[in-house]
Order: sequence, then structure tokens, then C-alpha cells
Amino acid sequence: MSVNRNDFNTQVIEEFRANQGRVGGNFQGAPVLLLHTTGARSGQERVNPIMYLELEGRRFVFATKGGAPVSPGWYHNLVQQPAVTVELGTDTFPATAVPVEGGERDRVYAEQARRYPGFGEYQEKTTRVIPVVELIPRS
Repeated sequence: MSVNRNDFNTQVIEEFRANQGRVGGNFQGAPVLLLHTTGARSGQERVNPIMYLELEGRRFVFATKGGAPVSPGWYHNLVQQPAVTVELGTDTFPATAVPVEGGERDRVYAEQARRYPGFGEYQEKTTRVIPVVELIPRS
């Protein structure tokens, strides 16, 4: 029996909020944040739990979709509307989502794959270059 993706996300979001940003299951021990985007077509708020990388004082997320041939919906949303909200632990703050490209993208993705080898497997499963996005806090 497969789990509905929306049900899975809802459970992770509830667990995240109930445990000051810590979750178990597939995300046990991994750095997870909640990314709020605005639907490109609907204009409605969307919230997705996403693993992130903290590197050199910067935060990055990765549009892997498990190595699927297309990027996840949240990525398409933030490309259209880069003003996002981030929940990290017990903090919530506005940010600007900026895609990272070229050598910088490759360097950041390689570091994530080094720390979490599943990310390397995601890239191997697809012909697309998996997008890397920096979340830059706004004041």
C-alpha cells in the first residue's frame, strides 16, 4: 500500500512542529526545514518538509524529487515567486529563494551527496541537473 504524498507531508509537518523541528522516520537525524511557497497557478500557500544543507553560513535546498525526471512542484513555485517563508526549528523567517548554478551548484550538491549519499543516487537516476536553491534570509 502506498502512502499519499500529501498525507506523508502533513504527518512530517505536524511532527516537525510538535518537536521543535526534529522528525523521525526517513528524516531521522537529518536537517529538515519547512519551506512555504506560493502556488504558481493557484496562489495558495504550500508547505513542504525538505532536507537542507548548512554550508559556510548559508542554507541550501535541493529539488531532487527522488531522482524523478522532473523537478518537484515547490521548485516551480519558488522560481515563479522567490519570496518564501522558512520554518527552521522553532524559528520562522522570510527568505528569498535563489537558484545556484554552474560550478557553485556542483560544489554545493557534491557536499550534500558526500554527507547524504542518497543525493548522489538521486542525481544518477535522472538526466536533469537537480536544482540547488539558496535560501537567503530577508529582514
